Amino acid sequence: MNNYRKSIGALGERLAVAHLKKLKYKIIETNFRCSIGEIDIIAQDRDCLVFIEVKTRRSSNVGTPEDSLTSIKKRRLTSLALAYLQCHNISPTNWRLDVVAVELDQDYIPSRIEVIKNAI
Repeated sequence: MNNYRKSIGALGERLAVAHLKKLKYKIIETNFRCSIGEIDIIAQDRDCLVFIEVKTRRSSNVGTPEDSLTSIKKRRLTSLALAYLQCHNISPTNWRLDVVAVELDQDYIPSRIEVIKNAI
């Protein structure tokens, strides 16, 4: 991945964390990595453990941020969530996978930050 895409992704993740905190999510961990990939954000939303994928776009030429979630990516995110639960020996009764869609204007100012619950 090139540095430009990394920096856009990192900006989107910082904006997503700030937005989630405003919505009273408790951020547990960011950028959890294991052998099969990475989960951007792990948070608590009331009684629910939430695994969050952040998708950031600066242009809608290739669709909305959430449009980039392929079925393969969705399966991988589910596997990552299960790996996190196993790695941390957690058996929550209530967990979900959300997406935070971040759209930036030409000046890198967010024009949209939306939490899509149960997106996967």
